[in-house]
Order: sequence, then structure tokens, then C-alpha cells
Amino acid sequence: MTSIITADIVNSRKDPSGEWLPVLKRHLTGIASEPDEWEFYRGDAFQIEIKTPENALKTAISIKALLKTRKLDARMSIGIGEKTVDAQKISESNGSAFVRSGELFETLKPQKLVLAIKTGDDETDEQLNLMLRLISVLMSNWLPQSAEFVLAALQFPELSQEELGRKLNISQAAVSRRQKRAQFDLIMEIEAFYHKTIKRLDV
Repeated sequence: MTSIITADIVNSRKDPSGEWLPVLKRHLTGIASEPDEWEFYRGDAFQIEIKTPENALKTAISIKALLKTRKLDARMSIGIGEKTVDAQKISESNGSAFVRSGELFETLKPQKLVLAIKTGDDETDEQLNLMLRLISVLMSNWLPQSAEFVLAALQFPELSQEELGRKLNISQAAVSRRQKRAQFDLIMEIEAFYHKTIKRLDV
């Protein structure tokens, strides 16, 4: 079982400099290898394979946080299933995870969704997508400072607020305020529920 995230950048033309692209590519390189596990296409769209599906939501949250630091956003569909064709490029690979991610992605814009999942289990999908709609609302309200905190907190989960403050050059009190504004604890509770649900999923 694997997971595929299909994504495109929302309003990428708002940043005509294109500076977000190398930053995002560096971020993806830290998660998976190019081009067999991630690849850009059509300029501002990409796919990435997360081989441990229970980590796919945390990856999606980190991508959103990175883009939000630059006042951008992404639409993302998570497909979970099998990988039956393992090619040298992710764009040439195939399997139920790819099909589910691709089919779901085509429905995001018409339904005005920015994050959704398709696992092949309808009951699981209904439950998780309700939660993903909730955290999508919370993440849509992130200011760059909140997003910067979220990204650091995800990258360094072992650090205390004080240690994160030193990394971000802000006080511990400012870290606490950003954590509350970002609704980070609630988002991480939902991520933990997702993690547990996917781990016991058999599709």
C-alpha cells in the first residue's frame, strides 16, 4: 500500500517571481526522491508518493504551511492504494493509489475543496473527508507567521516552545501565540486520528 498526493498551486501567478518553486522543490526533495517519487508538470502542479500512507496528511500539512509562508496555497488530493507499475518517473507509474488521487483531484475545484482523500473504503473516506474540510478551514486562515511556526513545529517535533522560538528568532510567548492562532493542537489531533485510521486500513 502506498499514497499519492496530486496537487496544484492556487494563484501561483500572484508570485510572478516564481521564487516559491525552488523553495517547494527543496522541501519535496527532503521528503522523497525526484523524479521517481515526485515530479512537477504543467508548471505549477505536481505529484508526490508518500510510501508510508499514514504520513501523507502530515506531508500535505507541511506543504500547505510552506506555501502559506509565501501567501500561496495548494489544492491536494490524497489517493491511497496499490502501486502496480513502478516506473523511473512517477508520471509513468500506475496503480489504484494513482487512479484514486487523480480522479479525486479532478473533483476538488468544482466542489471548492482544497484537501480530500480517497482510500477505496467509502466509510473511511466520509469520516476523514469531514475532518479534512475542518482543518482546511483552519489552515486557510494561517498568516505567514503562523504558517512559519507550523512548518518549524512539524520539522522539529522534539523541540520545546522555547527552542522553536530560538530557531524562529522570536520569544517563547510569541511561539505560544502563533501555536494558538494556527489551531495547531487541534490540527495535530486530527492528524493523529488520520494516522491511526490509515494504519489499520486494509484496501
